[in-house]
Amino acid sequence: MAKRTFIYEHLFIGGVWTPPEGCSSIDVVDPHSGDVVGRVPHATRADVDKAVAAARREFDSGTWPRLPLRERLSVLDRLGELLKSRVPEFAELISRENGSPISWSGPAQATLPAAVYGLTAQVARSFPFEQRRPGTRCEVVVRREPVGVVAAVVPWNAPAFVTSLKLAPALAAGCTVVLKPSPETPLDANLLAEVAVEAGLPPGVLSVLPADREVSEYLVSHPGVDKVSFTGSVVAGKRVMEAAAGNLTRVTLELGGKSAAVILDDADMDAAISTITRASWALNNGQACVALTRVLAPASRYDDIAARLTDAVNALTVGDPLDPATQVGPLVSRRQQRRSLDYIDIGRSEGAALLAGGAVPAGLEQGCYVAPTLFGDVDNSMRIARDEIFGPIVCLLRYDGEDQAVRIANDSEFGLSGAVFAGEVERGIDIARRIRTGTLTVNGFTTELTAPFGGFKNSGIGREMGDEGLRSFLEAKTIAIQ
Repeated sequence: MAKRTFIYEHLFIGGVWTPPEGCSSIDVVDPHSGDVVGRVPHATRADVDKAVAAARREFDSGTWPRLPLRERLSVLDRLGELLKSRVPEFAELISRENGSPISWSGPAQATLPAAVYGLTAQVARSFPFEQRRPGTRCEVVVRREPVGVVAAVVPWNAPAFVTSLKLAPALAAGCTVVLKPSPETPLDANLLAEVAVEAGLPPGVLSVLPADREVSEYLVSHPGVDKVSFTGSVVAGKRVMEAAAGNLTRVTLELGGKSAAVILDDADMDAAISTITRASWALNNGQACVALTRVLAPASRYDDIAARLTDAVNALTVGDPLDPATQVGPLVSRRQQRRSLDYIDIGRSEGAALLAGGAVPAGLEQGCYVAPTLFGDVDNSMRIARDEIFGPIVCLLRYDGEDQAVRIANDSEFGLSGAVFAGEVERGIDIARRIRTGTLTVNGFTTELTAPFGGFKNSGIGREMGDEGLRSFLEAKTIAIQ
């Protein structure tokens, strides 16, 4: 059966498919085959002005922020249900856009974001949008009101999921949103816009503007935007913060990671190796900010762990992302492929031992592939242990004693995710308490959708998901009563 090609000639601005102001377009290319998956108009500054104006009108004088909460949340519920009914379509499309294996796209790229809308509605139903509090001088009413027009800038690696973490709480709060998808993955955002209309989202509430960095910078520095929610690299996040500062625009930044997996000497090794394999190389082909890319092994178990990890890497199935048997697919683009191959050269030059991978897999030269790669004998000062590579490359480091393990885990500019594997759970929790990172899992790897997610240090500012994620789209107001 021929695969559908998604051709869009208009931009979704303020809930209406609108002719673009410019004439350039973006081709979306399948990183496995090189085929064109679809085409969208490239938004211009003039299109940004239109979208922000539409969002501004709806927020300042429209219905969405003024609807009863239950009515807004009913739209979120419908949106989640409609997305759930179209999981196979979204999963296949995103796999074709960015190379994510369909075995992972189904649950993570499509099912998970569909669930976020309903879960966010649940959080909002019990959220204290208004409270009366006794004070020292008078009674006060404390209100939480929507922050305003939101610019949501999302990356290509998990586009629908990251969009849901921004769009769902923004809509629940009563905000209007200009969504800026990555040029590599704009098609699922346009498909989401179609579903949002079907769910009953009023005109003016949502716009979708595929564009490059220059237009993105114009959006986040726009005086009509009240809040920027950005997910991407540290370099880009710093630039977003700088651009937003001119208008004192509020920002939430979810940035990079170089997360450590600490294996303690009493851990269940079979379970630890299986989890690390799933949470590093097989996690979206290593293209995940939360991926476990530094594995810390006790010196007494280092050789055993190195052998186990090498076997696990060599057993991974690499190939066509639409094949259900595939565990690792292509990287999103030639640029990302070249970046990973360059870091493999850097690792060799730094003296790390190449235990597995290290090249383009034979027979897959037509795609943007890099074989799952494991480096051993890595020192934490090496670039491959410090830089976020964003590819299927993992470093194995040895440590002597828990204190050194914690020091190595914390010796990073990042602090986003991580894991601790321990025979005694309480021992694992104690180690997790000492690691400065936003989310850790003991004896596993997971993201809990009702708990706050975000990073320490250069991994970002602010939190998404749970109460904390909703609060980031709200402003606090005090009404004193005398």
